[in-house]
Amino acid sequence: MSAARPHGPDLTVDDPFSGEVAYRRPWATAPEVDRVLDAAREGARAAAAMSVEDRVALCLRATEALERDVDAVAAEITAEMGKPLAQAKGEMGGMAKRARHMASIAVESLRDVVIGGDPTLERRIVRAPKGVVLAMPAWNYPLLTAVNVVIPAVLAGNAVVLKHSPRSPSVGDRFAKAFRDAGAPPELVAALHCDHATSERVVGDARVDHVAFTGSTYGGHRIQAAAKDRLIEVGLELGGNDAAYVAPDADLSAAVEGIVDGACYNAGQSCCAVERVYVHRSMYDRFIEAALPLLRAYVMGDPRDAQTNMGPIAQPWHPDELEAQVQDAVRRGARLLFGGKRASAGGRGRFFEPTLLVDVPDEAEVMSKESFGPLLPIAPVDDDEHALRLINDDELGLTASVWTRDRERADRMSRRLEVGTVYMNRCDALDPALPWTGWKESGKGSTLSVLGFEHLTHPKAINFRVG
Repeated sequence: MSAARPHGPDLTVDDPFSGEVAYRRPWATAPEVDRVLDAAREGARAAAAMSVEDRVALCLRATEALERDVDAVAAEITAEMGKPLAQAKGEMGGMAKRARHMASIAVESLRDVVIGGDPTLERRIVRAPKGVVLAMPAWNYPLLTAVNVVIPAVLAGNAVVLKHSPRSPSVGDRFAKAFRDAGAPPELVAALHCDHATSERVVGDARVDHVAFTGSTYGGHRIQAAAKDRLIEVGLELGGNDAAYVAPDADLSAAVEGIVDGACYNAGQSCCAVERVYVHRSMYDRFIEAALPLLRAYVMGDPRDAQTNMGPIAQPWHPDELEAQVQDAVRRGARLLFGGKRASAGGRGRFFEPTLLVDVPDEAEVMSKESFGPLLPIAPVDDDEHALRLINDDELGLTASVWTRDRERADRMSRRLEVGTVYMNRCDALDPALPWTGWKESGKGSTLSVLGFEHLTHPKAINFRVG
């Protein structure tokens, strides 16, 4: 994702299709920040006193409260970041699935580990809550990036201060309201709307016990620097430059359909979107021929219209960055077969055309840097080794996909791919039973799965002599 831009005296969000103001409120003042953090300390004590079973019941009620407001929440997401309304409603379903999965494994995952072997000793490992978790989700999937932290944090016995992206602030309000509606103490989950400078100060505040940030690599480094004087963990879910490799034995139709969707869903504004494609030379021309009509079929328009399946670009400066990447690729020898420039729909909105670039050299920016837009750059490769070398030659390492009929090939490659998730015959997906984690500059720490509780708790050793 792009680096943060400065903001005015108020938090103001424009609708990326209509240009109208979708959300406005004053930034939190210093006294307001203090009140939220002081209250969160009280909330953390209340959460720690609850049983895991009671926390599970609370989180399930909060999830149901969010679901009851699906139409309003989806409309707010569409207005603030441009996601087509049907996809925004679908994101609610994904959010609920993740929440319920984490609730279903919480009791077992947080259970004490009992060490036997000596009847005179009681030895246990306890997973104790950290206290106050500062959650800083991203705007591109505002419900999903929030639920990854909020629900597991509360399940583990923490309070949450939810500082959502200034592009999607209403989701922070919605999570706080859902927990209030579910009967949670008012201090347990609170929304905080503050500018970037204030956010960095909050990261360094002694009342915060853990930070979980989702966003750009640039933003992750800023958050890490803000915590430099504190001995706390900072979880970072950052950008990706995710590659797809189409092997010579791939199911071509399935590979083309999956990869194009992986590159263009949510207008390409996904951390794990397919951002570069390496196709075996034996499949190369056929892959391009099959991809072109799929890209042409996207409908840009009002995201509230059921016919629209590609919404506008959320951030106002981003079309310039996408256009620059396309121009750089063409200057370096790539061929532009479709798209490649900013667009509007009926004179409205900031869109970027779905774009097909072929014969893209590896030194082009579109192959080496995160794009965060509907770009599909393709290059031929000679064999698996060639693909591995190009995929790993990158500073980011979030996901990669291998498209092949041979499970053994996918397994061999998975052992050498320097990424947090390896897919076979799928991409741009997240399973809450598996850890979501990045390698290299794509971040550190994990969310979701049984590992998702580890960074939200302290291990405590119980060592009693009882006989």
